[in-house]
Amino acid sequence: MIGRREFVKSAALAGITASLAPAAANGMFLSLNSVMTGNKVPWPESARLAAQVGYGGIDLNLASAMKEGLDSTHALLTELKLRTSYCGLPVTVTGTDEVFERGMAMLEDAAAFVSAVGCGRMMMVLPSSSAVPAGDFRTLLLRRLTAVAELLSRHNVRLGLEFMGPLVYRKRAAWEFIWRMNDVLDFAKEIGPNIGLTLDSWHWHHAGATVDDIIRAGKSRIVTVHVSDAVAMAPEDVKESPRSLPGEGIVNLTGFFQALKQIGYEDGVSPEVFGWLQPGMSAEDGAKAGLEASRAVMRKAGISV
Repeated sequence: MIGRREFVKSAALAGITASLAPAAANGMFLSLNSVMTGNKVPWPESARLAAQVGYGGIDLNLASAMKEGLDSTHALLTELKLRTSYCGLPVTVTGTDEVFERGMAMLEDAAAFVSAVGCGRMMMVLPSSSAVPAGDFRTLLLRRLTAVAELLSRHNVRLGLEFMGPLVYRKRAAWEFIWRMNDVLDFAKEIGPNIGLTLDSWHWHHAGATVDDIIRAGKSRIVTVHVSDAVAMAPEDVKESPRSLPGEGIVNLTGFFQALKQIGYEDGVSPEVFGWLQPGMSAEDGAKAGLEASRAVMRKAGISV
């Protein structure tokens, strides 16, 4: 096993190579998320499926990719001509101090790896309710996420906070926390320059956010994008799933993508349609459906991927 210094050095060199991969003219690319396969396809087979179906990228399974190793992962992505959209932050920032510190102890190597394979983006869900008063929870998260941001910045890694729009999330615990897009954006700016938003069209819609909010955020603060659609229903009836394929609901996806195009967003768009996959449907068919529906709504907005 190589030491940390050797790992970081080789990771940096590999990252330079990965960053030279060609990008689409408009920069955006569709990325396969495991939700579209029913979580049936493990890494690295999921990457091969993404390339086979026609995606330009893959959501990185960090733990599995690190197990495969840096050289193998870099070679796989190069062979398949796939970009990586993001991976999950491998640190629990809402738990006990012991759990948080355990995650932080492993974050250095994870950040070096993510940077090395040309990804450079992580995301986490920002809870929209808390078991403790919102002010106390905010102070805790600000302190912990500032430490995360400082470590990630050493490896040129950005972190996107996913805001949770529907009422159901805001009622899960005693105190409502930050859930409006602009409030989460302001919180991200307070944490650090490499912290921004994971912009999910479904949450964007249910949070009452607008096209202008996307433009206000700007390119530097949109870290990664998830896309799905929603049907009309009362706020108290909205649950996490099922969601609808892009273009089959009421979300203003044309405005959503036109705003992303206007600010020059250049990274991954991951179809993430919870609860849509039907029993007996193959992983390949699910992946194709997400790709085709997302391509259609993006073309309507003037974006070819």
